[in-house]
Amino acid sequence: MTNPAAQSGTVYLAGAGPGDPALLTLRVLKLLETATTILHDDLVSPEILALANPSAELVSVGKRCGQPRVTQPEIHAMMIAAARDSQSVLRLKSGDPLIFGRASEELEALRDANIPVEIVPGITTAFAAAAQLLTPLTDRAAASRLILATGHHKAGHQTPIWTGSLPAEATLALYMPGRHFRALADDLIATGVDPDTPVAAISRATTPHQQTHVSTLASLLDEHVGPAPVLLLVGHAIKIQS
Repeated sequence: MTNPAAQSGTVYLAGAGPGDPALLTLRVLKLLETATTILHDDLVSPEILALANPSAELVSVGKRCGQPRVTQPEIHAMMIAAARDSQSVLRLKSGDPLIFGRASEELEALRDANIPVEIVPGITTAFAAAAQLLTPLTDRAAASRLILATGHHKAGHQTPIWTGSLPAEATLALYMPGRHFRALADDLIATGVDPDTPVAAISRATTPHQQTHVSTLASLLDEHVGPAPVLLLVGHAIKIQS
């Protein structure tokens, strides 16, 4: 099967994976090498950006800690303008573009502008973090469900991170959980989650700066968790292999 170069006038919504360049897909690598405009999130690692076409224009359009340097409408306008200027546009997101990556908003803008678009999946952080821990997210004896959730919402659409009871046979993967881990654990316990449920907090997964803290919900403390970005894995399937 061929792996064509990035085409002029097309926008590629692509996932760069969790940070380790070795976890890039071959398709994304090809697009990095051939795209003429690359609009990338802050969480895309420098090692991955170093693989880009040397003549490409690299523009950081990331948003961190709720303080966007570039607004979402501005990102839409940049993608559309570059494509109409016959550029091949790689919109490079960390993880997978369809998992908490604002892909729906960008797809809608591109469709409204009649811009050709291709979606290129990447390895989402929950899968990569579990691999780093050598532990499954599902298990025939402990977890028959996997729930992906986020603590980050669009302005004006704030809702609790989790409401209701968490099924005992589920693993909860929580993206962008904020920094109030003790309060989050207390909220889960208050909904009926067993305080002894294992929890793993993975900071900067797959990068040289990765930090991992494993405990139970009852003993999770804010100061034990490394810097953002952080992923929380909660459930009885979570184990650390010695």
